[in-house]
Amino acid sequence: MSRAKSRIALPIVAIAVATSAVAASMPGAFAQAAAKPELSGRLVAAATSTTMERYADEDGNVWFDNPSIGSYLIANRNVPFELRTTRKSYKDPIVTKQLVRVNGKNVWRTLPNSLIKNWNGLDAFARVTMTNAAGKKISDQTQTYCPNSSAYEGGSVRYLPGAPDTSPYPNFGCYGNPFTLGMVYGVQKGWGSAVGQLGEELSDTKKVPDGVYTVKVSVEKKYRDALGISNDIATIKVTVKTTKEDPHGGHLAKGKQGVAPKPAAKEPTGQGAVPRTGPKPDLRALPSFGIFAEGDDPDTPEKERDTLGFGANVWNAGPSPLVVDGFRRPSEDIMDAYQYFYDANGKPTGYKKTGTMEWDPRESHHHWHFKDFAQYTLLKENKTEAVRSHKEAFCLAPTDAIDLLVKGANWQPGDRDLHTACGGKTALSIREVLDVGHGDTYTQARAGQAFDIQDLPNGVYFIKIEANPMKNLYESNLKNNVSLRKVILGGKPGARTVQVPPYEGIDSEGPLARR
Repeated sequence: MSRAKSRIALPIVAIAVATSAVAASMPGAFAQAAAKPELSGRLVAAATSTTMERYADEDGNVWFDNPSIGSYLIANRNVPFELRTTRKSYKDPIVTKQLVRVNGKNVWRTLPNSLIKNWNGLDAFARVTMTNAAGKKISDQTQTYCPNSSAYEGGSVRYLPGAPDTSPYPNFGCYGNPFTLGMVYGVQKGWGSAVGQLGEELSDTKKVPDGVYTVKVSVEKKYRDALGISNDIATIKVTVKTTKEDPHGGHLAKGKQGVAPKPAAKEPTGQGAVPRTGPKPDLRALPSFGIFAEGDDPDTPEKERDTLGFGANVWNAGPSPLVVDGFRRPSEDIMDAYQYFYDANGKPTGYKKTGTMEWDPRESHHHWHFKDFAQYTLLKENKTEAVRSHKEAFCLAPTDAIDLLVKGANWQPGDRDLHTACGGKTALSIREVLDVGHGDTYTQARAGQAFDIQDLPNGVYFIKIEANPMKNLYESNLKNNVSLRKVILGGKPGARTVQVPPYEGIDSEGPLARR
């Protein structure tokens, strides 16, 4: 169970771009051209030299406390470095628009389709070279740039004294679900976001011994030309030191990324009422992905049954967050669950009892699960039931950004870790949230959760994912809660195979965290 989790900070975030300028005498000022966009960004180094400690355990594994080397892309003081990527459907290409400043006004321009082809940031954006004290080149590579860099990657920080105090842009890194529809990448005006890091090239301490190295970071020409980035090179002297004393006790600490409002410890009086008007969440089931067949040789003494594992995501298209509070029954590992409702400004408008939460004591869980959030069924070719997953209880949290351009999308969800979002054993009450624009991914790989296909004949089947199957949750639209993904089973007992035809052109079946 390593799935990242988080929860919402209400009210939901609305994004507005300010256009006020800062005096041109401030450090890091950008030159302005009369008839073309101002430069959108430039590269700087936080320091001309730095020391990076790498930690080596007894097995030879090497890692860094923080791999960032201190080179940053600085956004224009007058306009954020903002990219919005979207597609109308899974069959359509990804279209990217950039916010730029022309003649004192902020305008959007469409970028070449070849520039951004996925949801993982800007591929091959930065060139990072490393030479040793003798001038020998140790490494020369291109690296992906994520404007929404997380704290571990160096984070996004204010650079100019006159820049805004806060940034509205996502801070959870860049990653894509195969069925993502819209993403926002951004660096607040006058802020910087980390570019370039050291890692794999330093994992072999014999080839790269401790010492002083020169690292140069630059932006590749195609991005400089397309995005309006200056031709700067960040040069940093990096002293590499290896130690066996990990200050984090063997595992890097994961700090909180925000604090969500918590429910009162006392259970509400009565059942409550659902507002007749006002925004509500809209739960939608994505097609299954990350599908795989597993099984042991049937002749082995401890034969396991053949199973079909799969990934499932239910996301909230908004415009209101799904907020479920649990209140513990005295001396029981059961909580009564209530759904809360909010107006467009994030003000509470009501609540309604909507089921229960239960404590899951199993290894790799140890948190509270909400019952009946989703249901997974393997259907025969004629759409009748073949096998149903035993998975029926869930810890709700936004693990994947699915569409950050829908109305009410929260660009900065808070805690994303299961242990903070889903409560501990002694919790008196708990709040679980599925933010607007985000989905909750589960991979069904454990016994009882994956489909048992031991006795199923080869042929065509469909993985059915249904959100809110018992209709316990209140949402604006119940007609988009079901998805189907075609799979074809083959092989023989102990060595079953699965073919997954593309879904509207989407055939990405990337690895997933399993829980």
